[in-house]
Amino acid sequence: MEYILGIDIGTGSTKAVAVGLDKVAFDSSQYFYPLTAEQTGYSEQDPELIWKAFQQSIEEIVLKIGDDPLAISLSSAMHSLIAVDQAGQALAPMMTWADSRSADVATRLLESDKGMELYEITGTPVHSMSPLCKLIWIRENKPELFKNTFKFISIKEYIWFKLFGAFEIDHSIASCTGLMEVNQRSWSKIALATAGITESQLSELVTTSYVRKDFVPSSSLPFLAEGTPFVIGASDGCLANLGTGAVKPGIAALTIGTSGALRVAGHQQVSNKKAMTFSYLLDEETFINGGPVNNGGIALKWHLKNLFDKEELSGQDYTKALEKIEAIKPGAEGLIFLPYLQGERAPIWDSKSCGTFFGINLDHHQPHFTRAVIEGICYALNDVLQSLISSGQHIEQLNVSGGFVSSAIWLQIMADITGKKLVLVTTEDASAVGAAYLAIKAMGISKDDVIAEQEAPTVILPNEANHQVYQGYFKIYQNLYQNLKGLMHELKAFES
Repeated sequence: MEYILGIDIGTGSTKAVAVGLDKVAFDSSQYFYPLTAEQTGYSEQDPELIWKAFQQSIEEIVLKIGDDPLAISLSSAMHSLIAVDQAGQALAPMMTWADSRSADVATRLLESDKGMELYEITGTPVHSMSPLCKLIWIRENKPELFKNTFKFISIKEYIWFKLFGAFEIDHSIASCTGLMEVNQRSWSKIALATAGITESQLSELVTTSYVRKDFVPSSSLPFLAEGTPFVIGASDGCLANLGTGAVKPGIAALTIGTSGALRVAGHQQVSNKKAMTFSYLLDEETFINGGPVNNGGIALKWHLKNLFDKEELSGQDYTKALEKIEAIKPGAEGLIFLPYLQGERAPIWDSKSCGTFFGINLDHHQPHFTRAVIEGICYALNDVLQSLISSGQHIEQLNVSGGFVSSAIWLQIMADITGKKLVLVTTEDASAVGAAYLAIKAMGISKDDVIAEQEAPTVILPNEANHQVYQGYFKIYQNLYQNLKGLMHELKAFES
């Protein structure tokens, strides 16, 4: 059987998806690993556990199928940072995108003249998620680690070095480090000087279609054939656009999992100083412009679990809660929720923001709060959408994926709030499938449009009357943060 293996190295798990030459995913395997938080603001992982999950996911699916893949292509979570020695061994735990200990570094940069210059050069928001800010934090707080590090790399580079003994990084992962001059496809001298490192401390830049055919089986991957081609691939967010077909004009990809993101493809970098939307690279011709939010499905999970004192949540708990909100009018009868439970990224970029219910009265019951939480998550993503539109991005359709797509009412609320047509994209895993699609093109297997078109996709159209109602509530939602920002920061100060 001929197939491509797309592998997504995510924050919580690594997933391998087999995609046939008909561009349809047909099998998968997945292995999980933990996050650790030694202190408030820390978000770390053991890269060796991720390497082990990478091996296991490949082994399970290859042995199950019984044939070697034509190629293996990699997708990876963004913004990770690992300090390694010359042998590629980690000198400290990996810092994930969610590690916020460098928040004060980001604030300091943004308050200087250099902050916006770095954002425009690199296309990466100046935020604690970025490796640029993490590097400065390490330099200032762990000088011995900083001094003894041979290379600063991402989790994909860590695995790539395990495979080939070479420090190489694709343009896509590099474009979200805050260290790359995105239009020149080169490391930025200004960013490197700001971080206090040299180009020799980073990996060699290669295109996302870069292929290595010198794989040698070892004790870690003995079941793969010698010379199995590996395509270095791109970042998970950019490949999710490819995997969901959101690479055409007017189509954006909207994903809600634990967090959420909205991204649209284009042929040039698009900057928005106010919202600091990102511009990352999918390939040599395609930028992915968009914005991430911290609080997606995790906000609903918090609401159902913590506020209603449930130790564990079942699928039935979610189903019952979402069924009850159908009878509640749009706007939750005047109840608005700011979903900033973990602070927020785009478009406010405020790690000191917090969650807020506003407008509570005696007529509100549990379903009102549940609906307000769902609407708040949708408002946050609409805030990103409006920032992209104000930057000149033309968006008519949202291709949606993630855990929320199993809820018809959630999809309808999203359509009504955004006023956009939603197209439900059913993929095994959008990022892993996108990695496989990229490999199909990189290997010259197919020169056609590599996106597998769905024969009869589910389409959700907005209710215009509801959209008009939501427009009024959305303005209040935006003003709430602006009016409460100072108080949120004062409240945060009491916690520290």
